[in-house]
Amino acid sequence: MLDTLSCLERFAIATRLHADLSVQGISFGDPAYVCVRNRFSNTLVETVTCSPDGGFITSWGYRLGTTDYIEEAAARLAFLLAALPA
Repeated sequence: MLDTLSCLERFAIATRLHADLSVQGISFGDPAYVCVRNRFSNTLVETVTCSPDGGFITSWGYRLGTTDYIEEAAARLAFLLAALPA
């Protein structure tokens, strides 16, 4: 069974590698999620969950990647939030 909480925690760490991104919060409720925003914008914010099959999914249904490639999923989120590359 996939430990989605651990995967979300690792995803949050990976997003922090992008200078323009800020982790606003992590919820371990149901559903668990990570809220990330562009540091220079109040409107570029995204909530990401981890599906049972290991996919990172945005609040509007875009699949960022899988738990096998967490850094790449975080990089896709950085692109979507108009952040500079790491």
